[in-house]
Amino acid sequence: MRVPEKFYRARNWQRFFAGVFFGAVLSWGIFLYLFGALQEEQAKTIKKQQEFIAELEKEKKIWQEDFEKRNEENEGKLTVNKIEVKIANAEKYRVDPLTVFEIEKEVKEDIRALLAKDLEEVFNTREIIRRAVENKEVEINDKRYVLKIREMFIFTTFILRIDLLLA
Repeated sequence: MRVPEKFYRARNWQRFFAGVFFGAVLSWGIFLYLFGALQEEQAKTIKKQQEFIAELEKEKKIWQEDFEKRNEENEGKLTVNKIEVKIANAEKYRVDPLTVFEIEKEVKEDIRALLAKDLEEVFNTREIIRRAVENKEVEINDKRYVLKIREMFIFTTFILRIDLLLA
């Protein structure tokens, strides 16, 4: 492609095309400089974010380890929050539900001291609890009954399953 003769010799047009050429080169140089500066800034930002993420991951790992340790410690320090007593064979002796409820209530009152105690402490005193409950005599309809522990579950809810036996 050729520049027309009329524009080739005219000084004004030559200056115009030279200005366009140098302007394009200068603007391309400025563009490259700004683009490079912005990319460098982006690279720095990404690097900072990567370091921040790594630091947060380390901190998270420390918190998780601490949380696991505390959970293990707290597992050993669980306490009794509730006591349940159930008489299993009341139907065998034809004991009315009100009397069964009163007996269960008396047994709960006897072992009420277990509330808010550590599970380990309750576990260590289970024989004392057994003797305290089994030495109790109950009178129902002019008959004497003794209590016999069938099952004892020790966790946050202390559960006793009791049988009635004629004395």
